[in-house]
Amino acid sequence: MSKTLTGGCQCGRIRYRVAIDNDEAYLCHCRMCQRATGGFAAAFVQVPLAGLAWEREPDWYRSSPIAHRPFCSTCGTPLGFAFLETDGKMDLTVGSFDDPSGFVPILHSGSESLHEAWLDIASLPRLYTKDIESVASRWKAAGKEVPE
Repeated sequence: MSKTLTGGCQCGRIRYRVAIDNDEAYLCHCRMCQRATGGFAAAFVQVPLAGLAWEREPDWYRSSPIAHRPFCSTCGTPLGFAFLETDGKMDLTVGSFDDPSGFVPILHSGSESLHEAWLDIASLPRLYTKDIESVASRWKAAGKEVPE
């Protein structure tokens, strides 16, 4: 059951369309992914290169001797990860999909750098952006609604 999904960067300059066969995603905790995304982990979906079409080719950063990462040089959005010596697949960042809600994490990769305190967070209080006055008031002052 293949389905086609779309995604891209925050500013919209880089867009893609990709055919995927499942909803599996994973978290990579390696230090390179932490640095590349600025997060405690990178959330990825592995996709077949044959099913991926870029509307505009992303910029690429050679992040190591074995891999490079697509990104948008205008807005800075990290878009994925790919080995230089391809195996016919690459990873796209979960957050770059237009609707990432259907993806389900199935494993942790790069676990040598995993930060345990960030895994069991279900009990933390949840704030909605529209209810955070310091953010909501700035959107209102800009004449805009708080985005979802």
